Amino acid sequence: MDITVVGGGIGGLACAVALAKAGRPVRVLERRDGLADAGTALGMWPNALRALDALGLGDKVRQIGVAQSEAVFRRPDGRRLARIRPRDAVVLISRGALTQLLHDALPAGVLETGVEVSDVDDLVAGGGVVVGADGINSVVRKACFGDAYGLRYAGYSAWRGIVPGEYGPSGEILGRGAKFGVTGVEGGRTNWFAPVWSPAGLRHADGDLPELHRIFGKWCDPVPQILAATDESDIIRHDLCYVGPRLRSYVRDRVALVGDAAHAMTPDLGQGACQALEDGAVLGECLATMSDTDEALRRYDSLRRKASQRIADTARLVGQLTMRPGMVFPRDTLLRTANFLMR
Repeated sequence: MDITVVGGGIGGLACAVALAKAGRPVRVLERRDGLADAGTALGMWPNALRALDALGLGDKVRQIGVAQSEAVFRRPDGRRLARIRPRDAVVLISRGALTQLLHDALPAGVLETGVEVSDVDDLVAGGGVVVGADGINSVVRKACFGDAYGLRYAGYSAWRGIVPGEYGPSGEILGRGAKFGVTGVEGGRTNWFAPVWSPAGLRHADGDLPELHRIFGKWCDPVPQILAATDESDIIRHDLCYVGPRLRSYVRDRVALVGDAAHAMTPDLGQGACQALEDGAVLGECLATMSDTDEALRRYDSLRRKASQRIADTARLVGQLTMRPGMVFPRDTLLRTANFLMR
């Protein structure tokens, strides 16, 4: 049975690694000319680390990444709202480092770059399996499910970047319709992200950095220092969207969706990459260990669809609570209450 993964991002590579570990032949087709290295830091929560452990990569991620054992939430004037200490540390690693680790775990030649997939039917001819791991604007999703399941704007746009040096504390500074997040990342660097409630597609003629200074320049430390260390050319800006409505299945015939292709979500729980890793690891295991391919695909859908959709729904709710300009008081009250209860 031929298994073709469309998309060489995190979910697609994870699926391929799971299959390759079991000795199953697999191809990964990536439209870009190289690995997906754009992006900033990704938080590997315990669920993602378990998936990486199953792929044999958990220890390497822990060695390379930066462990974060607490997050401090503050107002723009520096007043602390909460200090949250999760039971297990989160490991921060850059997207480029993670995709490189996944790629290096594959046999030579599995990843084929510069390949644009436009016709999914050709790939499934002859009973092969196609894994749609081609991201938020998935060609595979559209081919299988049409335009009914498209992208919906969450109401806010985000800037992101990585700067040299270590700035702390890790956590988020929460304003009205805007927040600024700070985490560590490997190499003694700092990852930052800055969502702002705004119309979709809004851009500024004088560039992103002046707008960041206008919105965040007078916020508490380390925001001004991070912005001063940021180069305009290193800033990533994009509108935050999610797939809606929920897909009724991640499987159509011999095609299965993973990651953002199946359940693109807002980043408010830090679970997008984590869910993609789980999807890929579970789908790869099902295909590698079950003799009935159709049953393997149904099993994957049963294990992952509802779980990942709950995470996506919760992320969207958290995003509305933390980002809507009219939600400042309930947001801050909830954080203070959580801080009190977790003492």
